[in-house]
Amino acid sequence: MAQQRVQTSGGIIDGPPKSAASRRTIAQDAESVRLLRALRREQLQAGPLPKYAFLSARGAPLRPDYLTARFHDLVVASGLPPIRLHDLRHGAASLALAAHTDLQVVQGMLGHSSIMLTADTYTSVLPTVCLEATDASAKLVLAAARKTSRRLRWRCRAEAFSCCKTE
Repeated sequence: MAQQRVQTSGGIIDGPPKSAASRRTIAQDAESVRLLRALRREQLQAGPLPKYAFLSARGAPLRPDYLTARFHDLVVASGLPPIRLHDLRHGAASLALAAHTDLQVVQGMLGHSSIMLTADTYTSVLPTVCLEATDASAKLVLAAARKTSRRLRWRCRAEAFSCCKTE
């Protein structure tokens, strides 16, 4: 991501992201890449390649407030609880963590300069993740306890056998 469009009280500002960490390549799933490539092919066939991938019916870049309004309309129409477009970012981070994505990878996805910002601000611990972490921790402790128990039993048997030896 090398450029962003920001809606301010003074209008729309096109410019670089606010931090060096925000300037990055954004990974996409295979289906999104396929759809974006198809869109780009259509745009190339229609004429010179536009600067922006997504344009209004008049060929102008989409305004940030337009996207926000359309997202709001979709949320209302779907019957979902009210969420903001920016909340999808939080959800994406939470889903990535639920899929066992490393926190540092999520930090990179979000373009954060600090892993603490990612951990404190954009991730919520999902109940299933907590349960999985608890189960994994319990398995480690139980495995170590079983191993120690086997060693102790073996040592006790060995010591008992050595006591029975006659010279």
